Amino acid sequence: MIETREQTGPDHAAPAPAPAPEVLAAFSAADGFMPVDEGLALYAAAVTAAERTGLPVLEIGTYCGRSAILLADAARRAGTVALTVDHHRGSEEQQPGWEYHDASLVDPEVGLMDTLPRFRRTLHAAGLEQHVVALVGRSPQIAAVWGGRVALVFIDGGHTDEHATGDYEGWVPHLAPDGLLVVHDVFPDPADGGQAPYRVYLRALAEGFEEVSVTGSLRVLRRRAA
Repeated sequence: MIETREQTGPDHAAPAPAPAPEVLAAFSAADGFMPVDEGLALYAAAVTAAERTGLPVLEIGTYCGRSAILLADAARRAGTVALTVDHHRGSEEQQPGWEYHDASLVDPEVGLMDTLPRFRRTLHAAGLEQHVVALVGRSPQIAAVWGGRVALVFIDGGHTDEHATGDYEGWVPHLAPDGLLVVHDVFPDPADGGQAPYRVYLRALAEGFEEVSVTGSLRVLRRRAA
Protein backbone atom coordinates (compact mmCIF):
# COMPACT_ATOMS: atom_id res chain seq x y z
CA MET A 1 0.00 0.00 0.00
CA ILE A 2 1.33 3.45 -0.90
CA GLU A 3 1.51 5.80 2.05
CA THR A 4 1.84 9.54 1.63
CA ARG A 5 2.30 11.88 4.56
CA GLU A 6 1.98 15.60 4.16
CA GLN A 7 4.90 17.87 4.90
CA THR A 8 4.69 19.94 8.03
CA GLY A 9 6.20 23.23 9.14
CA PRO A 10 7.66 25.90 6.84
CA ASP A 11 8.05 23.51 3.89
CA HIS A 12 4.25 23.12 3.76
CA ALA A 13 3.35 26.83 3.77
CA ALA A 14 2.38 26.61 0.09
CA PRO A 15 1.20 23.86 -2.27
CA ALA A 16 3.95 21.45 -3.26
CA PRO A 17 5.82 22.51 -6.41
CA ALA A 18 4.95 20.41 -9.45
CA PRO A 19 6.63 20.04 -12.85
CA ALA A 20 5.08 21.31 -16.06
CA PRO A 21 3.09 18.72 -18.04
CA GLU A 22 5.80 18.37 -20.68
CA VAL A 23 8.43 17.63 -18.03
CA LEU A 24 6.21 15.04 -16.39
CA ALA A 25 5.56 13.49 -19.79
CA ALA A 26 9.31 13.24 -20.46
CA PHE A 27 9.78 11.61 -17.04
CA SER A 28 7.01 9.10 -17.73
CA ALA A 29 8.47 8.23 -21.14
CA ALA A 30 12.02 7.69 -19.88
CA ASP A 31 13.46 4.28 -18.98
CA GLY A 32 13.53 3.70 -15.25
CA PHE A 33 11.64 2.41 -12.27
CA MET A 34 10.37 5.37 -10.22
CA PRO A 35 6.55 5.70 -10.06
CA VAL A 36 4.99 9.07 -10.82
CA ASP A 37 3.85 9.77 -7.25
CA GLU A 38 7.37 9.23 -5.92
CA GLY A 39 8.77 11.38 -8.72
CA LEU A 40 6.46 14.24 -7.76
CA ALA A 41 7.57 13.99 -4.14
CA LEU A 42 11.22 14.05 -5.24
CA TYR A 43 10.58 17.07 -7.45
CA ALA A 44 8.89 19.00 -4.65
CA ALA A 45 11.77 18.24 -2.26
CA ALA A 46 14.36 19.30 -4.85
CA VAL A 47 12.65 22.60 -5.61
CA THR A 48 12.19 23.34 -1.91
CA ALA A 49 15.81 22.59 -1.04
CA ALA A 50 17.34 24.32 -4.07
CA GLU A 51 15.27 27.48 -3.73
CA ARG A 52 16.00 27.68 -0.02
CA THR A 53 19.76 27.23 -0.32
CA GLY A 54 20.65 28.23 -3.88
CA LEU A 55 22.82 25.13 -4.08
CA PRO A 56 22.89 22.20 -6.55
CA VAL A 57 20.80 19.09 -6.04
CA LEU A 58 22.52 15.72 -6.27
CA GLU A 59 21.42 12.20 -7.06
CA ILE A 60 23.37 8.98 -6.65
CA GLY A 61 22.18 6.36 -9.12
CA THR A 62 21.15 7.77 -12.49
CA TYR A 63 20.56 4.74 -14.73
CA CYS A 64 18.96 6.17 -17.91
CA GLY A 65 17.92 9.53 -16.46
CA ARG A 66 14.28 9.14 -15.44
CA SER A 67 14.59 10.88 -12.07
CA ALA A 68 17.34 13.17 -13.41
CA ILE A 69 14.71 14.83 -15.61
CA LEU A 70 12.81 15.97 -12.54
CA LEU A 71 15.93 17.04 -10.67
CA ALA A 72 17.18 18.97 -13.70
CA ASP A 73 13.89 20.82 -14.06
CA ALA A 74 13.82 21.56 -10.33
CA ALA A 75 17.36 22.93 -10.59
CA ARG A 76 16.42 25.02 -13.62
CA ARG A 77 13.48 26.44 -11.69
CA ALA A 78 15.76 27.37 -8.77
CA GLY A 79 18.58 28.76 -10.94
CA THR A 80 21.08 26.04 -10.11
CA VAL A 81 22.12 22.65 -11.55
CA ALA A 82 21.54 18.97 -10.90
CA LEU A 83 24.55 16.74 -10.23
CA THR A 84 24.23 13.08 -11.19
CA VAL A 85 26.62 10.45 -9.83
CA ASP A 86 26.81 7.06 -11.54
CA HIS A 87 29.46 4.77 -13.01
CA HIS A 88 26.86 3.83 -15.65
CA ARG A 89 27.84 0.14 -15.58
CA GLY A 90 24.56 -0.81 -13.93
CA SER A 91 23.81 -1.81 -10.38
CA GLU A 92 23.95 -5.42 -9.21
CA GLU A 93 20.32 -6.23 -10.10
CA GLN A 94 20.82 -4.92 -13.66
CA GLN A 95 23.58 -7.33 -14.59
CA PRO A 96 23.02 -10.27 -17.01
CA GLY A 97 20.88 -12.97 -15.48
CA TRP A 98 19.18 -10.64 -13.00
CA GLU A 99 15.61 -9.39 -12.95
CA TYR A 100 16.22 -5.84 -14.18
CA HIS A 101 18.77 -6.57 -16.89
CA ASP A 102 18.20 -4.81 -20.22
CA ALA A 103 20.35 -6.36 -22.93
CA SER A 104 19.96 -3.27 -25.14
CA LEU A 105 22.11 -1.35 -22.65
CA VAL A 106 25.15 -3.62 -23.02
CA ASP A 107 28.10 -2.09 -24.91
CA PRO A 108 28.87 -4.74 -27.57
CA GLU A 109 32.53 -3.75 -27.76
CA VAL A 110 33.34 -4.28 -24.09
CA GLY A 111 30.48 -6.57 -23.09
CA LEU A 112 29.47 -4.43 -20.11
CA MET A 113 26.44 -2.35 -19.24
CA ASP A 114 26.70 1.28 -20.35
CA THR A 115 23.70 3.47 -19.53
CA LEU A 116 25.51 6.75 -20.22
CA PRO A 117 24.48 7.06 -23.91
CA ARG A 118 20.81 6.41 -23.06
CA PHE A 119 21.05 8.91 -20.20
CA ARG A 120 22.40 11.60 -22.50
CA ARG A 121 19.69 10.95 -25.08
CA THR A 122 17.06 11.15 -22.32
CA LEU A 123 18.25 14.58 -21.21
CA HIS A 124 18.54 15.80 -24.79
CA ALA A 125 15.00 14.73 -25.61
CA ALA A 126 13.73 16.55 -22.51
CA GLY A 127 15.70 19.71 -23.37
CA LEU A 128 17.52 19.65 -20.04
CA GLU A 129 21.15 18.84 -20.87
CA GLN A 130 22.42 22.28 -19.89
CA HIS A 131 20.97 21.95 -16.39
CA VAL A 132 22.86 18.75 -15.49
CA VAL A 133 26.47 18.03 -14.59
CA ALA A 134 27.06 14.30 -15.01
CA LEU A 135 29.73 12.93 -12.66
CA VAL A 136 30.77 9.56 -14.06
CA GLY A 137 32.49 7.28 -11.56
CA ARG A 138 32.11 5.49 -8.26
CA SER A 139 30.12 7.40 -5.67
CA PRO A 140 32.62 7.18 -2.74
CA GLN A 141 35.51 8.26 -4.97
CA ILE A 142 33.65 11.30 -6.28
CA ALA A 143 32.40 12.20 -2.80
CA ALA A 144 35.97 12.06 -1.46
CA VAL A 145 37.15 14.77 -3.88
CA TRP A 146 33.98 16.86 -3.96
CA GLY A 147 34.55 20.20 -2.26
CA GLY A 148 31.17 21.91 -2.20
CA ARG A 149 27.80 21.81 -0.47
CA VAL A 150 24.60 20.52 -2.00
CA ALA A 151 20.97 21.33 -1.28
CA LEU A 152 19.67 17.78 -1.63
CA VAL A 153 21.20 14.32 -1.56
CA PHE A 154 19.08 11.67 -3.27
CA ILE A 155 20.32 8.14 -2.52
CA ASP A 156 19.17 5.72 -5.22
CA GLY A 157 22.32 3.80 -6.18
CA GLY A 158 23.41 0.26 -5.44
CA HIS A 159 21.16 -1.62 -3.02
CA THR A 160 23.78 -3.59 -1.12
CA ASP A 161 24.79 -2.45 2.36
CA GLU A 162 28.25 -1.61 1.05
CA HIS A 163 26.94 0.69 -1.65
CA ALA A 164 24.07 2.31 0.24
CA THR A 165 26.24 2.94 3.28
CA GLY A 166 29.05 4.30 1.11
CA ASP A 167 26.63 6.72 -0.55
CA TYR A 168 25.32 7.91 2.82
CA GLU A 169 28.72 8.29 4.44
CA GLY A 170 30.23 9.89 1.37
CA TRP A 171 27.59 12.50 0.60
CA VAL A 172 25.71 13.44 3.78
CA PRO A 173 28.76 15.43 4.99
CA HIS A 174 28.32 17.60 1.86
CA LEU A 175 24.64 18.28 2.59
CA ALA A 176 23.87 21.89 3.56
CA PRO A 177 22.61 22.28 7.14
CA ASP A 178 19.14 23.20 5.87
CA GLY A 179 19.22 20.75 2.96
CA LEU A 180 17.17 17.60 2.45
CA LEU A 181 18.12 13.92 2.36
CA VAL A 182 15.99 11.65 0.16
CA VAL A 183 16.26 7.86 0.23
CA HIS A 184 14.55 5.66 -2.36
CA ASP A 185 13.46 2.03 -2.15
CA VAL A 186 12.90 2.07 1.59
CA PHE A 187 11.04 -1.16 2.42
CA PRO A 188 10.43 -1.86 6.11
CA ASP A 189 9.07 -5.31 5.16
CA PRO A 190 11.79 -7.56 3.66
CA ALA A 191 9.11 -9.21 1.52
CA ASP A 192 8.78 -5.95 -0.44
CA GLY A 193 12.45 -5.41 -1.28
CA GLY A 194 16.06 -5.24 -0.16
CA GLN A 195 16.84 -3.82 3.24
CA ALA A 196 20.00 -1.75 2.65
CA PRO A 197 18.17 1.53 1.88
CA TYR A 198 15.90 0.92 4.88
CA ARG A 199 18.92 0.54 7.13
CA VAL A 200 20.38 3.78 5.77
CA TYR A 201 17.04 5.48 6.47
CA LEU A 202 17.05 4.19 10.06
CA ARG A 203 20.64 5.33 10.49
CA ALA A 204 19.73 8.82 9.29
CA LEU A 205 16.92 9.00 11.84
CA ALA A 206 19.31 7.88 14.57
CA GLU A 207 21.90 10.46 13.52
CA GLY A 208 19.78 13.58 13.71
CA PHE A 209 17.38 13.53 10.76
CA GLU A 210 13.60 13.66 10.94
CA GLU A 211 11.05 12.49 8.44
CA VAL A 212 9.38 15.17 6.31
CA SER A 213 7.30 13.00 4.01
CA VAL A 214 6.67 9.43 2.89
CA THR A 215 5.49 8.57 -0.62
CA GLY A 216 5.58 4.90 -1.50
CA SER A 217 9.18 3.81 -0.93
CA LEU A 218 10.52 7.40 -1.01
CA ARG A 219 11.54 9.08 2.25
CA VAL A 220 12.33 12.80 2.54
CA LEU A 221 14.27 13.82 5.63
CA ARG A 222 15.84 16.92 7.13
CA ARG A 223 18.09 17.51 10.10
CA ARG A 224 16.26 18.06 13.35
CA ALA A 225 16.46 21.58 14.70
CA ALA A 226 19.01 22.01 17.47
